[in-house]
Amino acid sequence: MIALSILTSLLFLSSPNNQTINQHKIMSEDMLTDYGTKTDTATFGTGCFWCTEAIFQELKGVIKVTSGYSGGSVNNPSYEQVCSGTTGHAECLQIIYDPKIISFDELLEVFWESHDPTSLNRQGNDVGTQYRSVIFYHNEEKKQKAEHYKEELNKSKAYNKPIVTEITKFLKFYAAENYHQDYFRLHGSQPYCSFVIRPKVEKFEKVFKDKLKKKN
Repeated sequence: MIALSILTSLLFLSSPNNQTINQHKIMSEDMLTDYGTKTDTATFGTGCFWCTEAIFQELKGVIKVTSGYSGGSVNNPSYEQVCSGTTGHAECLQIIYDPKIISFDELLEVFWESHDPTSLNRQGNDVGTQYRSVIFYHNEEKKQKAEHYKEELNKSKAYNKPIVTEITKFLKFYAAENYHQDYFRLHGSQPYCSFVIRPKVEKFEKVFKDKLKKKN
């Protein structure tokens, strides 16, 4: 967990350009919760969205996680089209969160630790540009933070190989088909969930136990 300890220490240092920057309004960027709390949005690609959807759903301050596609050239792509690798989309997560409870910096911390950011266009057995590591930034401040942490992690040699995470401007997000949403929660007994997703979730719960929602 060298990367985690380095990134955690970075969270306490001053990030570049902390002045207020106008939000780029897109989709649900400025929605309000039932309690009148203003929310913010982060969009991350970490490989198969089934694997990390379950992780981000457990974080305190995260209100909604939607699996979907971003970064491509085809409108309203289907899962089959994205899997073909011809649309340019990445499987990703759209995360709606309360910035008063969890910050973008903390979400970045989980992002770096929830997948292998040094693996180009693949995660494990999933191979293709649709499985690339990517941060789709929603404004200039988030872009600068993502680039800052990526640079610092590379400088510190937190990983054995350079980070290849793409950092690119958010344009559009398309929610994936309904059967992809809440996949681990609904299909936890399936072999893929038991042998691939569950170990990742359990590892995450041990490392980030202070950031988890209370379970009923």
